[in-house]
Amino acid sequence: MFEKTAMVIVANTLPSLEQIGGIALGIALGLDPIYTLLISLLVNCLLFFPVFFGLKLFYKRFLSKIRIFNKYIQRVRRIGKPYIDKYGIVGLTMFISLPTPLTGTYTASILSWFLDLDWKRSFIAIAIGSTIGGIIILLSSVGFLNILKLFFNI
Repeated sequence: MFEKTAMVIVANTLPSLEQIGGIALGIALGLDPIYTLLISLLVNCLLFFPVFFGLKLFYKRFLSKIRIFNKYIQRVRRIGKPYIDKYGIVGLTMFISLPTPLTGTYTASILSWFLDLDWKRSFIAIAIGSTIGGIIILLSSVGFLNILKLFFNI
């Protein structure tokens, strides 16, 4: 069971797979679906911290000293401000809850940093969005496997 759990954790940490791959893999490996969902949610929530604060540190130490990059960041934040004011954290939650490629924790964490959002509110939005997305993925995966069993007697 440890090996299967480790495989689910690794799948969840890969930017190309994240929850979609992690949950589907856990179910395909025969792990309990709820256990798989909880592991996936834990990993996805914890991913926020190294991505968000790593970017913050990298920007402070290196990128902020590059004038053109600094101007670019400020411009993007200025352009993004009306959208943040309008949609805010709810928009970020909805963005990450869509279980599609490039709408996971990595992208939402980068977006939170890029738009200079409060890390606590961003983390809560990402946790809620990951939960919604994870449940959608879980139900889809379990439903798909049950359809396969029905038609192919797997």
